[in-house]
Amino acid sequence: MGSDGQVTFGDTVMKRGARKIRRLHHDKVLVGFAGATADAFTLFERFEKKLEEYSGNLSRSVVELAKDWRTDRVLRRLEALLGIMDLERSFVVSGSGDVVEPDDGIIAIGSGGPYALAAARALLRHTDLGPAEVAREALELAADICVYTNREISVETIQ
Repeated sequence: MGSDGQVTFGDTVMKRGARKIRRLHHDKVLVGFAGATADAFTLFERFEKKLEEYSGNLSRSVVELAKDWRTDRVLRRLEALLGIMDLERSFVVSGSGDVVEPDDGIIAIGSGGPYALAAARALLRHTDLGPAEVAREALELAADICVYTNREISVETIQ
């Protein structure tokens, strides 16, 4: 999973080197966010509890988080998107209750997400790059296009 480091407030860059990816559940699950930072941290904590409650069952934990996020009076006001993955599955989760597991396993969220998604798909089809290199290159290409994506790229992998 890769991310850029840019945090914006409106059209102002507030931070260039944010860490938007967290390792959860004994480093077996990666969670990245887009949107409001404080909201994302709240969701990270809530999701970590779901992982513990459901013994690391990623699918069940993701669905239960989405249910809570959509129905809880406080949580449903949170403005963020989460990208969640383990070695076998990946999901995008939103506050409207969306849980999407893409057919090809590639997820991308945030302002530069569509650009990074297109780049990652093309790179996987037409190069021999590994997943970490694809993530980095896709974000580099997104940064060339999207003013809300910078080149302070971090990539996390799961062993």
